[in-house]
Amino acid sequence: MVKTLTDAKLCGEHGFRTFEELKQYCETNMIQMINFRMIALSGQVKHLTIPVSRLSPKLFEEGIGFDGSNYGYATVEKSDMVFIPDITSTFKDPFWELPTLSMIGDVFALTDRKEPFDHDPRFIIKKAENYLRELGIADSNMIGPEFEFYVFDHVSYRNEAHDVKLKLEADNAYWQSGEDEYQNLGYQNRKHGGYHAAPPMDILHNLRSEMTVELERAGIEVKYHHHEVGGPGQLEIELTFDTPRKMADNTVLLKYILQNVAVRNNKTLTFMPKPIYGEAGNGMHVHMYLVKDGINIFSNPQGYAGLSDTALYYMGGILKHAPALLALTNPSTNSYKRLIPGYEAPVSICFATSNRSSVIRIPGYVKDPAKKRFEFRSSDATCNPYLAYSALLMAGIDGIVNKIHPTQEGFGPFDFNIFALSDEEKAKYNIKGLPASLEQAMDALEADHEFLLKGNVFSDAFLQNWVTRKRAEAKLVSTRPHPIEFELYYGR
Repeated sequence: MVKTLTDAKLCGEHGFRTFEELKQYCETNMIQMINFRMIALSGQVKHLTIPVSRLSPKLFEEGIGFDGSNYGYATVEKSDMVFIPDITSTFKDPFWELPTLSMIGDVFALTDRKEPFDHDPRFIIKKAENYLRELGIADSNMIGPEFEFYVFDHVSYRNEAHDVKLKLEADNAYWQSGEDEYQNLGYQNRKHGGYHAAPPMDILHNLRSEMTVELERAGIEVKYHHHEVGGPGQLEIELTFDTPRKMADNTVLLKYILQNVAVRNNKTLTFMPKPIYGEAGNGMHVHMYLVKDGINIFSNPQGYAGLSDTALYYMGGILKHAPALLALTNPSTNSYKRLIPGYEAPVSICFATSNRSSVIRIPGYVKDPAKKRFEFRSSDATCNPYLAYSALLMAGIDGIVNKIHPTQEGFGPFDFNIFALSDEEKAKYNIKGLPASLEQAMDALEADHEFLLKGNVFSDAFLQNWVTRKRAEAKLVSTRPHPIEFELYYGR
């Protein structure tokens, strides 16, 4: 076993320990506004702002009242809730004209004892982390996500009963190669030809660097950035490792920063899993390992690919519960337009080393035992990160507790290209696939969710509310006529 390093986060612009530190910083730096950021059930950020003159210790004790029904948390008749800011999450927001500090926080139910709201995603992930420690398995779960997204120069869409349209424009898209109404320099990326493209094919390097600088200023550590496979402006930014709740906070903040940096540069940005038909989709691969007493307990130089039995059990839990996990890690109808057999996204429930066609990949380039890990490759950034990271952790815990070995369960390792296998060959190896739609993912969650209820991390009521809302989304999409249906059927 090998020691790992944990990062010490400094206070100042990246969080405060006490109200006095916050107050002194505001006075020294002439802060005029305090912005409070809340997380809706969907994972979207909402916010409200107060002048700095209203800042007081009571805010961090009594909180701010709000209507939880507009966040997807509660019914209208039981919607009054309280938001209490987390002073340690403070950062200086670069997108407002007046000097502004922003901070995220926690939701509390209105009861006599002022207790955390059981459906608050930030409280759920805290319970998952505590459950891991209570079982004595590990002190922390370290995760590192990769964020893929597209940057466009124009997006327009309409969904009226009589008028349905979508138009995307990107200056470096292959469909611009024939443009001759203005000067065309001819440096467009081919379809699927953007991976690690260099200038002048990569025209978005400076934008990514600007995004990286803003992320680092907000206390989010970036591993690297580059152009991804998708030719029309698909990019990737990968972060260093952190604990689940901190990484969920960082995920929400990253999306906010990236989208606003794009707008500041007259661009638009999306994390949609499949915004362009026929092009690479946007995933959010999640790397993970466990630490106990400062040691990476996923590491064993004598084990398969340098992994310990603990790592394999953790992996087994994720693979066993993968169909149900997708209800939380891939919770949009668009998610399943990326998860298509034979394309770039993995849909086969199995594991292997250096194999991007499997749901779980063990990076072959990681030789340092202190960094041994594996990644879950199917997830995407339409998820609520608090729920997705919690669910992955709970599935891994279930694997360890019940010693679910992935090889004994028939999940591999399969060290060959699964994309190239026929249905008959997949049946020979008993390789099962992920859900093919949001409805199927909800079916899987309803059939397999007991592992999420352990330690009172998730609740039946929460999951029922989630499934109901997601089925309504799926119905909204499935009942709408699609333009391709006119192409197929209009003249029949």
